[in-house]
Amino acid sequence: MTIDDIAPTESESRNAAARPVPVWDPMVRLFHWSLVVVFATAWLMAEDLQPVHQLAGYAIAGLVGFRIVWGVVGSRYARFTQFVRGPARTISYIADMAGSRERRYLGHNPAGAAMVVAILVTLSGTAFTGWLMEAPDRAAAAVAQMRIVAPAFADNDGNDTEGGIGAAVEGRAVGPLKEVHEALANLMLLLVALHVGGVVLASFRHRENLILAMLTGRKRPPAPDDVA
Repeated sequence: MTIDDIAPTESESRNAAARPVPVWDPMVRLFHWSLVVVFATAWLMAEDLQPVHQLAGYAIAGLVGFRIVWGVVGSRYARFTQFVRGPARTISYIADMAGSRERRYLGHNPAGAAMVVAILVTLSGTAFTGWLMEAPDRAAAAVAQMRIVAPAFADNDGNDTEGGIGAAVEGRAVGPLKEVHEALANLMLLLVALHVGGVVLASFRHRENLILAMLTGRKRPPAPDDVA
């Protein structure tokens, strides 16, 4: 047997190079699709089934917490240090997208990374304001803690009975919180639409099914000009 008998042929080398490579680990994929389900549930049940809406909100909070931890200790492409870029790099990438000259990234590209951060921050705010509204005393305590109670509450002629300061603070706190909660939920819908649009655009530009990649965890191996 000679070395030529065991050396890979040129065709075999090309096939090996074309095999998909692992990128998204199982925990990233589980987080992604679980978040899709629970956010859709929270949105659809907001008006009709508050208990389900609240449970979905807790699930979202748990998933966000997990993703933050996994972004520190997870696999390479799950870590924030691998994909989060500065504003200049992100803006430059978006400008390249506008000119149809952006490079392919094996993990998150700078625009996708910015979207991940925006989604995590928005979901955190949505879950937190929802948690405050679940019990009015939490909202009142938060308002008192932040010292944003209206000055009129300080001049209440000493009326601290039921229906006095406590009820007023709770009522004053929950109203704005509800508006913020709904605004954040609407912002999430916008972010989801932008995210889906970006996925479709990148899939088309780079001839790669990114939705399938988030299911299988595998993507086409990087070319010489790609960012791995």
